[in-house]
Amino acid sequence: MDRMDLLTIGAFATASRLTPKALRLYDELDLLRPARVDPDTGYRYYAPGQLEQARLVAWLRRLGMPLARIRAVCGLESAAAAREIRAYWAGVEAETAARRDLAVFLVDQLSVVSDVSERGITMLELRYSAHSDTGLVRPVNQDTAYAGARLLAVADGYGPAGAPASSAAVQALKVLDTEEVPAGSVLNLLEDAVQGATEAVRDVASGGEEAGTTLTAVLWTGSQLALVHIGDSRAYLLRDGGLFRITHDHTMVQSMIDEGRLTPEEAASHPQRALLTKALGSGTPAAAPDLRLYETRPGDRYLLCSDGLSAVVPEDRVRQLLVSVPDPDAAVRALVGAANDAGGPDNVSCVVADVVRAGERSGRG
Repeated sequence: MDRMDLLTIGAFATASRLTPKALRLYDELDLLRPARVDPDTGYRYYAPGQLEQARLVAWLRRLGMPLARIRAVCGLESAAAAREIRAYWAGVEAETAARRDLAVFLVDQLSVVSDVSERGITMLELRYSAHSDTGLVRPVNQDTAYAGARLLAVADGYGPAGAPASSAAVQALKVLDTEEVPAGSVLNLLEDAVQGATEAVRDVASGGEEAGTTLTAVLWTGSQLALVHIGDSRAYLLRDGGLFRITHDHTMVQSMIDEGRLTPEEAASHPQRALLTKALGSGTPAAAPDLRLYETRPGDRYLLCSDGLSAVVPEDRVRQLLVSVPDPDAAVRALVGAANDAGGPDNVSCVVADVVRAGERSGRG
C-alpha cells in the first residue's frame, strides 16, 4: 500500500478512539500491528482497513476485557467472537452479582450491629416445620427433610441407594442440633460435619450400590444462620415481601448459564438440567461445599427445598404461598401441594422457618 494511503498514528488514534500510547502498547503485544513502520524514524502508519479491528479493541477495553482475551477474540470469526464476548460478559455479571451480595451482606451486618448497640440485644428464635412427599410419579421417596431447634436440612438422594444416602447425610448433621452453638466457629463446625456426612454417604455405598445426595442445610446460632450447600436443592430468603435465592445450583446447566452459553429459559428444558457438578456421593471426588453466614432479622422467613419444588413451581407462586400462609407447617404443606398440583414428577421436600422475637408467634400479613 502506498504511504499516501496510510494514516499516521495520530490520525489513526483519533479515528479509532485509541491513544497513540495504547497503539504502541498493542503493537508490542502483537494485538494490533501497524501496516508500516518507517525504517529510519520508527514512525508507525496504519491502513484505513484496520480501523474496524482497532474500534473492536477499543470497545472491548471499555468492557474491561483483559488484553490476552482481546487478542483471542480478535483472532476469531465473527460468530465465535460474539460467543466469546457473551461468555466474558456473563462472567463479569456473575462476579458483579457476587460482589453485590457481599456488599448487601456487609451493609446488613453492620446495620444489625449498629441496631443492637443502639437498642440492646433482641432475643430471636425459630418457628419451623418440615415435610417430604413422594410425589405422584416416583415409586419411592429418596428425599430427606429435617427441622430442629438449631438445624434445618434438605437432602435429595439419587441412585439405587439414594434414600439411605440422603438420610445418612442429614443424620450426620444432627449432632449440631444442640442447645448451644458457638457463633465464632459455626462455619468450621458445619464444614467438619459435612465431611462426616460425606463419609456416611460413602459408607452407605460400601456394598457396591451407587449412592449420592445433595445437601442444603442451615445452622441457627441464635442471631445468625450458617448455610452449607452442595448440589441443586435450594435455600430462599423471604424478606420484606421479596423472595431471594441464597444458593447457587451446582449443575451443568447452571455452569452453562454462568458462562453465557445458555439462558435460564433454555436451561428449564435442557435434557441435562438435572446433571450435578457437585454432590456428596460414591464415585465422585470430594467437592467443597458453599459456606456462608447470614445475619437475620425478625420477620425473615427461610425456605429450603429439593428440586421437586423449584423445578416445577414458578418462583412467583412460591413467593405468593410463603407470603400468604403464615403458619410454617401449613406453608410447607401448601408448597408440597403446589408441586403435586403441577404433576408431582419428583419427590418434593420443604422446610420453612420463621425468625421471630423470643416468645412471639409466627405471623405474616
